[in-house]
Amino acid sequence: MGRDRTLRLQFGNRIEVVCVVGTRLCTDVYGAAPADAVTFAVKHSDDVEVEIISDGQSEHAPANGGKQWPLDPKTTLSIQMTRPSTEANDNKVTVGYYGENGGHPIDQAGVFLTGIEISLDVDADRDGVVEKNHPKKAVWTWGPDGQGAVLLVNCDKENPYTGKEDCQDDKVFSKDDLEDMSRMILRTKGPDRLPPGYEMVLYIPLSDCDKVGVFYLQNPFFGQRYIHVLGPRKLFHVVKYTGGSAEMEFFVEGLRFPDAGFDGLVTINVSLLEPVAEGIPQTPIFTDTVVFRIAPWIMTPNTLAPVNVFVCSVKDNYLFLKEIKNLVSKANCKMSVCSRYMNRGDRWMQDEIEFGYIHAPHKGFPVVLDSPRNGGLEDFAVKEILGPDFGYVSREPLFEEVTSLDSFGNLEVSPPVTANGKEYPLGRILIGSSFPLSAGRRMTKVVRDFLYAQKVQSPIELYSDWLTVGHVDEFVTFVPIPGKKQFRMLMASPSACYKLFREKQKEGHGEAVMFKGYTGTDTKRVTVNKVLSNEVMVQENQYVQRCIDWNRDILKKELGLAEKDIIDLPALFKMDKQGKAMAYFPNMVNMIVLSRDLGIPKPFGPIIEAECCLEQHVCSLLEPLGLTCTFIDDVSSYHKQLGEVHCGTNVHRKPSAFKWWNVTP
Repeated sequence: MGRDRTLRLQFGNRIEVVCVVGTRLCTDVYGAAPADAVTFAVKHSDDVEVEIISDGQSEHAPANGGKQWPLDPKTTLSIQMTRPSTEANDNKVTVGYYGENGGHPIDQAGVFLTGIEISLDVDADRDGVVEKNHPKKAVWTWGPDGQGAVLLVNCDKENPYTGKEDCQDDKVFSKDDLEDMSRMILRTKGPDRLPPGYEMVLYIPLSDCDKVGVFYLQNPFFGQRYIHVLGPRKLFHVVKYTGGSAEMEFFVEGLRFPDAGFDGLVTINVSLLEPVAEGIPQTPIFTDTVVFRIAPWIMTPNTLAPVNVFVCSVKDNYLFLKEIKNLVSKANCKMSVCSRYMNRGDRWMQDEIEFGYIHAPHKGFPVVLDSPRNGGLEDFAVKEILGPDFGYVSREPLFEEVTSLDSFGNLEVSPPVTANGKEYPLGRILIGSSFPLSAGRRMTKVVRDFLYAQKVQSPIELYSDWLTVGHVDEFVTFVPIPGKKQFRMLMASPSACYKLFREKQKEGHGEAVMFKGYTGTDTKRVTVNKVLSNEVMVQENQYVQRCIDWNRDILKKELGLAEKDIIDLPALFKMDKQGKAMAYFPNMVNMIVLSRDLGIPKPFGPIIEAECCLEQHVCSLLEPLGLTCTFIDDVSSYHKQLGEVHCGTNVHRKPSAFKWWNVTP
């Protein structure tokens, strides 16, 4: 951005001016004229363009000064360089003033010009190439036709000798660290040196100094060293002008994710400063600006392919681990087991962390979000996951109380949907909360603010406080299927369970026994007839069904779903002493989804003709969709502690192929 500068012509003094190519110098020819002058003429070098402007009309002045114009108070000259200089002061503009006879000039005033090109450049069209002087580099717009550069938070860890993310220091550990950063190039072209007193300065606003960092490669050919030039406590950097045609490469890193009070946009400027007089500060005569948007943290839905399954080893889950390992082998992905030493007896892998990713045109990598629950797994994400090309982010409340709803079993994401005429190509985040009219438990504001600020997966708040644990994964999940919709939503359903049990009762299986082979339990003999005749349980599950239906209506509206997109899985609940609901038998909706392979909590339902009728029913619903159901016994190791298979596992998945900047929030 080069604003028009006013130049005052003087007789007898040599005026030397640096002019950035494409910017204008404006001068008043009337005010500088001798008293008896009536006309003027202009001579200029070939690389200079001069316009005579009077009464809103403009006319180009010929280089040879062969034409004279009448002096008028409203007449100004507009001067600009059309190309950079090869030497300082190698271009000139001369104004000659003439009397009545128009012969020889009465007097002359001139200015010597040095032309320079300055362009601060980024990958504004998001193709991985830093173009020269892209016209949209100073703005940022969303959508397929949008423009603007992208920046990654440098939240992975290249240095094995430190326990913190790369963005927490002002050093470059290796060239791998630079690959996480976005390139920015300062291109200049002009004479070998600028006239004395001129300087180029790179700078950021004070409001951005904790959000962006910039490194510069010093001595690119001899002993390369990357120096930190902008960031916290460094608002500006004087750039050495090297002359000729030069490109200075900078590397830019994000320091903070979008959040409350920060929309993700950061600005970097370069200005050319001009001396005024000794003892007076320099003033900017040209500024070029680029804008970056820091890439959001993006969650991955169940419809994306699994990469690695994480699970804890604790004293009583050996058989569970064995079954998960078999499932993972079928799904052809990796499995990482967190040792007892690291988990300190905390088995709830889903609750501690949530896997996502960040992405820019030049690079992308997974990023784990650490929950504020801080149980025995508190250090797991930093010590075991954070590393090269695997980032880390967390949000900790300063004053709010952390509740069960801050665990990340209460944080899920839908597959891509279209709802109410709006596309959500990366899906929508689901958060469990309290009933709108109650003062119950909610996810802490600092985590909710973070999730909303990412913008590309617009969150939906559901009602989950009716549950003892209070997590959305206790009543809803998603499975991939072929076809246009590409998924089905599964919901826990007491109504579906009672309907199935009544059918079995009518078929003469009322005395079919539940909980056969239930490990480590003293459960009394429970039959289909006993469940159906238990009026207290019936009433409790009517309440539960209403709570689930409330969420069902929200999800249908906000995800654009019809009833045919939803599959009800039989479930029953019982109430605790505080009037909250917990699963009566292992809750099948709380499953792990590994592409087409499903690891479902073994429900231990009524045995009819040597088969569990609940398992048989669920298989009849899901297997025709191309899904494979594996039922996993989690009773002693998870269900009895108010969790299931999904609660005890976590899946790092491949990122979406969709480019988030093409979203229209």
